[in-house]
Amino acid sequence: MGQVISIQNATIFQRDKMVLKDVNLSLSENEIVYVIGKTGTGKSSLLKMLYGEIGLNEGNGIVVSFDLKQLKKSDIPMLRRKIGIVFQDFQLLTDRTVGDNLRFVLKATGWNDKAQIEQRISEVLAIVGLENKINVMPFALSGGEQQRITIARALLNKPELILADEPTGNLDPETSEEIMRVLMTIAEEQKTAVLMATHDMSIIDKFPHRVLRVENNTIKEVESLSAFDPFNAKF
Repeated sequence: MGQVISIQNATIFQRDKMVLKDVNLSLSENEIVYVIGKTGTGKSSLLKMLYGEIGLNEGNGIVVSFDLKQLKKSDIPMLRRKIGIVFQDFQLLTDRTVGDNLRFVLKATGWNDKAQIEQRISEVLAIVGLENKINVMPFALSGGEQQRITIARALLNKPELILADEPTGNLDPETSEEIMRVLMTIAEEQKTAVLMATHDMSIIDKFPHRVLRVENNTIKEVESLSAFDPFNAKF
């Protein structure tokens, strides 16, 4: 099984401030890993480093076959085509339909063939179970449906990795479970790795996978959730 992320002894800065140090992280294809930690501890900075928003200053890092230490600005669009990003707040374009949201991304990433564009849109909407919403405006969708469209958008370029930043943060528990099942199906059937930053301990409890905790400016694996109290732990 191939590695999608391999980070060794990394230090991450936001501007001149050190955010994370001694970061060691690996993720294999079709693996799901959670990242937990208090707001402001560096979860989002980690994700930004992985998709090239901030640089890797110290240490070594390979993400979807790109060497982060050697990453040029001109490489970033190609890196991001191999990574799907799912945000908490959906970030759908509200002035156009679901289909036009997806067409916009495909055209922006180099797709030109109209038939191939329409076929890919049908494929990703089928994956998330919303084939019948292609002509619907985002505001007419429920929160869970909007997040599934966001996941469909992340899948357009057949990514090797999905980075999900609090993808259930704005959703009720039942809808959160639906979104988690979608992500698990994608990991299994599309062989896509998923790294998910979350505060939602109920999701972690119901859908157990490897857990990394951000604390004391570094990242450590949580050995046992059965003995882990998120309310008293320094996370």
